[in-house]
Amino acid sequence: MAVSLSRKRSKLSRKQSCSGFSILSSFLTKISGLIFLLIFIYIWSSFSTVITGNIIHVCFSTRKLNNSFYCLSAATHTNPSFQIPNISINDNNISNSTSSIITTEKVEVEKFPISTPYNEKVANAVKIIEEHLKVHRSWRSDNKNNASCEDGKGIYVYDLPSKFNKDLVGQCNDMVPWQNFCRYVSNEGFGEPISKLGKGWYKTHQYSLELIFHSKVLKHPCRVYNENDAKLFYVPFYGGLDVLRWHFKNVSNDVKDGLGLELLKWLERQVTWKRNLGKDHVFVLGKISWDFRRTSDSPWGTRLLELENMQNPIKLLIERQPWHLNDIGIPHPTYFHPKSDNDIIDWQLKIIRSNRKNLVSFAGAARNDADDHIRSILIDQCSSKSDGKCEFLNCSSVKCNEPESIIELFVESEFCLQPPGDSPTRKSVFDSLISGCIPVIFDPFTAYYQYPWHLPEDYDKYSVFLDKKEVREKNVNVVEKLGNISLRERENMRRYIVYELLPGLVYGDHNAELERFQDAFAITINNLLHRVSKFKD
Repeated sequence: MAVSLSRKRSKLSRKQSCSGFSILSSFLTKISGLIFLLIFIYIWSSFSTVITGNIIHVCFSTRKLNNSFYCLSAATHTNPSFQIPNISINDNNISNSTSSIITTEKVEVEKFPISTPYNEKVANAVKIIEEHLKVHRSWRSDNKNNASCEDGKGIYVYDLPSKFNKDLVGQCNDMVPWQNFCRYVSNEGFGEPISKLGKGWYKTHQYSLELIFHSKVLKHPCRVYNENDAKLFYVPFYGGLDVLRWHFKNVSNDVKDGLGLELLKWLERQVTWKRNLGKDHVFVLGKISWDFRRTSDSPWGTRLLELENMQNPIKLLIERQPWHLNDIGIPHPTYFHPKSDNDIIDWQLKIIRSNRKNLVSFAGAARNDADDHIRSILIDQCSSKSDGKCEFLNCSSVKCNEPESIIELFVESEFCLQPPGDSPTRKSVFDSLISGCIPVIFDPFTAYYQYPWHLPEDYDKYSVFLDKKEVREKNVNVVEKLGNISLRERENMRRYIVYELLPGLVYGDHNAELERFQDAFAITINNLLHRVSKFKD
C-alpha cells in the first residue's frame, strides 16, 4: 500500500486552519441554534450518519479541524433500517445543491421522532441520500454480459489534447515529494507486478482509476469511432492527477483550476456536448469528490465539480459527494486484476479454503491528534485486550507499503476493521472483500451510501456494522462483539462475498477475457449505457 497521501494532506490542512478555528468558535457561540446548523452545513459540506441501535446520529464533519464531528441524534423505532418517509423523486426534481437538505417538507414524526428543533432538516438530509441511492439503483442494467450495445450505439471516447491526460502522467516524478509516483502509474495504471501473489497481482495505487478506466474503455467492444453512433461520451480527463500535482506546491487557485477550465472550454466547442449539454457525458475521477469541491475556507483541491457546466455529466469517483445525484461511487482499484475466469475461480477457491487464524485484524495507523477518532481505541482493544484474537498491522511502518503484507493479513482474518480515515471511504474495504475478510464498518458513508452499483442494499449480507459512538465512548469491546457472531453467520457472509461480490469488485486485466463474470468495469459500463438509454427515451 502506498504511503497515505491523504494523511499528509490532513496534517497540512490542520496547520493552515488552526488560527481560523478560534475566531470561528467565538462567532458560533453568539448565534442561535438554527443558524449554527445552517452555517455548519454550508461551511463544512460533509456529514456522517451513524446508527446506534435505535439511534440515528447525523454528524457534521470538518476535515480541517482535527477531524472533529458535531452530531445531532434522533431516536427511531427500527433497528437500523433508515426508514425515512418516502418522497416523490425523479431525475429532474432532485437538487444538486448541498443546501437542498434544508427544506420545510413535513416529516412523519412517528417514523422519525426527534426532540431537537432540527428534526425536519436532519430527516430530510438522510432522506435525500437514501432517495439518491434509489435512483442510482434504478439505473442498474439487467444485462449480464460484458457488452450491452446490441442497438448499434456505443461509447465514443474523446481524443483530448494530451495535456489533459498523457502529459499529466509524464509529470509523475514531481507529484509526490517523498516517493517516486511513476512506479504506480506504470503499466496503464496497474503498477508493477507482484510475483509473490501470483498472476494478475500488481502494486496498484488507490488513485490510479483514471488510467485503468481509460485503457479499458479504449478496448471495449461497445466503443464507436463515429460520434453519430454514440449514446455515451467518455471524457478521459485525468482530473485526479491534475489535483495531485498541486497538492504539495504553493500555487494560486487560478493555477489549480486552470486545466479544468480549459477542458470545459474545449468541450463547449464540441457539437456533441452542445446537443444535450453534457447529460450523456461521463467523467472518471480517481480521487474523492471533496478534492474537486474547493471552498473558500480551505486551499485544498480544485473547484472542478462546482462549476456550472459540470452539473449535468455523470461523475464516477472512488468516493461520491452524498447530495449530488450525478456523483456515483465505484470501487477503489485493488491489487488484483484477473485476466480470465479461471484466475478469479482459482483465487475464490484459495480464499474460501484459507485458514483464518485471526478472528480480527486491523491494518492502519492511529490518529492521536484527532480526539474524536476511534482508531486509537480500536488499536488498544486489538493489541492489549483481545487474548491474541486480533492482529494489528501498524501502517506507521513500511509494511503497509507492501501489498503482500496487507493481503496476507486479510486472507488469514475473519473480520477486518474499517474505521474512516481523512474521509469516510477506504481502499482497504475492497482489499478485505477480495480477500474474503468480512469488513467491519463504523460509518455508513464508508460503503453503504457510496457504491449502489457494486454493493447490495442489504449490507448485513457482506459486512458488520458497529456504532463508532459506542466505540468512542468505550461501551463496546469490538473484538468480543465480533467473537459472538456464530461460525455459520461468518461462513454465510464469506460465501456471499467470495462468490457473489468479489468478481464485480475487481478491475480485470486490460486484455481480460471474462465470459462467466462481470468485473467492476463491465458493471459500470453496462449501467452507464442503460442510464443513457433511459435518459434518451
